[in-house]
Amino acid sequence: MTGTQAHATGELLEYPSPRAAGCPFDPPPALHAAQSGKPLTRVRIWDGSTPWLVTRYDHLRALLGDPRVSAESTRPGFPHRTEAQRASDKVRRTFLTMDDPEHARLRRMVTAPFTVKKMAALRPQVQKIVDDLIDDMLAAPKPADLVEAFALPVPSLVICELLGVPYADHDLFQRNTQVVVRRTSTPEEVLAAFTTLTDYLDGLLAAKQERPADDLLSMLATKQVATGGMTRREAAQMGVLLLGAGHETTANMIALGTLALLENPGQLALLRESEDPQQVAGAVEELLRYLNIAHSGRRRVALADIEIGGEVIRTGEGIVLAGEVANRDPEAFPGNPDELDLTRDARRHVAFGYGVHQCLGQPLARIELQVVYSTLYKRVPTLALATGIDELEFKHDGFVYGVYALPVTW
Repeated sequence: MTGTQAHATGELLEYPSPRAAGCPFDPPPALHAAQSGKPLTRVRIWDGSTPWLVTRYDHLRALLGDPRVSAESTRPGFPHRTEAQRASDKVRRTFLTMDDPEHARLRRMVTAPFTVKKMAALRPQVQKIVDDLIDDMLAAPKPADLVEAFALPVPSLVICELLGVPYADHDLFQRNTQVVVRRTSTPEEVLAAFTTLTDYLDGLLAAKQERPADDLLSMLATKQVATGGMTRREAAQMGVLLLGAGHETTANMIALGTLALLENPGQLALLRESEDPQQVAGAVEELLRYLNIAHSGRRRVALADIEIGGEVIRTGEGIVLAGEVANRDPEAFPGNPDELDLTRDARRHVAFGYGVHQCLGQPLARIELQVVYSTLYKRVPTLALATGIDELEFKHDGFVYGVYALPVTW
C-alpha cells in the first residue's frame, strides 16, 4: 500500500500519539503496539503526510548510521515536526539538520570544548553549582518548585559559564527557548523567538570580538568569525543552538528523573545509598533510557531505496525514528524494559541519538546528571512530592518531555 492509499483509508496511526492516562513515564501504547506488530509502519503527521515510523531498536540504529538517510530538513519529503519548524528551517539552519560534509565542518568548530576530558574537568564547578542551589532551596520556604529552584538553574548556570553568557539574562533565553520547543507555537512565534535569541547572541559575540575571554563564544569570535570561517550571524545561530540545547534537555531530565525516582522508592534508595561513582553513572544511563525525553522522534528522509524490516523505504520518503519506544525494545533490553531498573546495563540506549548526528553535548549532560543524582537525594533524604502525581502538568505539547513544575517538600 502506498503512502497516499494508506492515508485515504483513514487507518493510519497519528504521530505523536497520546500517552496512556496514569502512565506518564511510558511511551504511548500505540507505539508499543506498532513495535510488537509490523517492524516498520506508516504514520500520519500534522500536515497529512505519511512517513515511515521506526520503533525497533536495531532498525533505528541501522538507519541513523546509514549514509542513505539524510538529516537535511530542506529536502522534499522531510517530515518536519510542525509547521513552525518547517518555516524556521527555511531561514535558519544548524548542523543538526545538515548532512556531511557541511555538518562535519560546522560541528568540528564546537567539538573541542565538549570532549569527555574537558567535561570531567568541569565536575568540581558543576558540584559547587548543585550544592549552592540545594543550600538556597533548603533555606527557602517549602514546598518548593524543583524545576524553578533547581532543575532549570543547574544546566542554565553551567552552559552560561561554558558559553560566556551572563546568567542574569536567563529569563530571556529560557522564555524564548520554551517557545521554540513547543509544538503549539506558530511559525511567527518561533521565528520571533529565534530572531530575539540570535540578536542577543550576536551582541555578545560583537563584545567578545573586542574583549575575548576564556569561553566558547569568544572562541567562535576569534577563531571562526575573525578568520572568515563563519559570519558573526552564523556564529550567533550556533550559539542559540548550544544555549538552548544545553539547558532545556538536562533541566527536564533532572525534574522528570527525580519524579520517576520518587515514584520508585526502592530504586531511589539504591541511588541514595550508593557511594560508587560507576553505579551512579549506570543509574544515569538507565534513567536516560527509561525516560528518553526527546519524544517527537528523530526525523530523516531517504536518499535512496532502503530495504529494511521486510519493507522498502523509497527515495524521498520521510522517516520518523521513535527513540522513546526503541529504548523500551525487549530485544535490546531484556527483562522488563518498561520497568526502571538502576542495575540494568543501559549503556547502549539511544537517548542521545546514534551515528554522526548523536548529541554533541552528551558528555556535559552525563556529568551534570551524575552530580545531581548523586547529591540531591543524599543532601535532601526526605525529599517528597508535595502534590499528587495526577495533579502535575506534563509537557505533552513539547518536543522535549518533562514537567512544567514539580512541587516538593522535605
